[in-house]
Amino acid sequence: MDMSVTPLAHQVTSKALTWLHAHREHGALPEYSTAQLAEPNSVYKPLGETALAASLVVREAVAGTQELRIARELLDFCWEQLGEGAMLHERLLRYPMMSDPLETYTHFARSGYRHRALERLVAHTTSLRSARAAEVLPNRRLAVANAARVAGLDRGPIPFDWDALRRETWLGSFPEPWLVDWVNAYNMTHSVFHCTDWGRLPTGLGADLSAYVGNWLPVWTDIWAEIGEWDLMAELMIVGSCLPEPHCDAGDWERLASLQHEDGLYPRDAQPVSDDPGERFSDQHHPTVVAAVAGTLALSRTLGSRP
Repeated sequence: MDMSVTPLAHQVTSKALTWLHAHREHGALPEYSTAQLAEPNSVYKPLGETALAASLVVREAVAGTQELRIARELLDFCWEQLGEGAMLHERLLRYPMMSDPLETYTHFARSGYRHRALERLVAHTTSLRSARAAEVLPNRRLAVANAARVAGLDRGPIPFDWDALRRETWLGSFPEPWLVDWVNAYNMTHSVFHCTDWGRLPTGLGADLSAYVGNWLPVWTDIWAEIGEWDLMAELMIVGSCLPEPHCDAGDWERLASLQHEDGLYPRDAQPVSDDPGERFSDQHHPTVVAAVAGTLALSRTLGSRP
């Protein structure tokens, strides 16, 4: 493991968290928001993504006292925005086939925030045949399975078959690596994230798939870096920190750190970044979350907090 990655990963994490904290009000829910929001991606998805990054900082506990404080403040803000879980509970009551309440809740449950009524409802809905048979992308099934696992809600009468879930994904077919495209590259990264619970379970992908990803990850990372897809490049770097033999390349980290803006924003791609505060948040929030996660997990693996 190249220890020269450690200061770069810490720098990226700290700056990204600072940006997310400074601009958190841009991700606040609109006034009079209700659980009937038709499109969560455009309204409270940023809250869930911010909570993901913050929850991993808290879980790994390697970033430093200042970063832990910021992460906790971000989690408190997001939890308060969601009515301390009440909005997610009401949303699932109204739309029992939707998985976003569980997936959002998991980031808080990982960090000790609980809503018992929501947990009872999730335990019921995740056991339903209809919910298990919903026609979604295979990596989305993995997302639900991991969310239930993290929240401790996967102990129902129908256990999740992780081997089958892995095999159903694009990655699980051991695809021709030169045929990777933008969509399947993102799907592959999320398959890895969910199988390993964002690096908590480095063996969760299985030895054969881990070896396959480890062989081709440096090539894929270089490809997306070369064409200026910085968000995807950083997601692939997260994948490297999720493997049993982590791939944390100093050159990749020097490149990522050089792309990050001084205020902590990490750009989505090589296109110009808007000067408008609202557009900056809507366009660059996700990649900045990705940078925070990438830095957190790389820092954890280089410091040896995972086997």
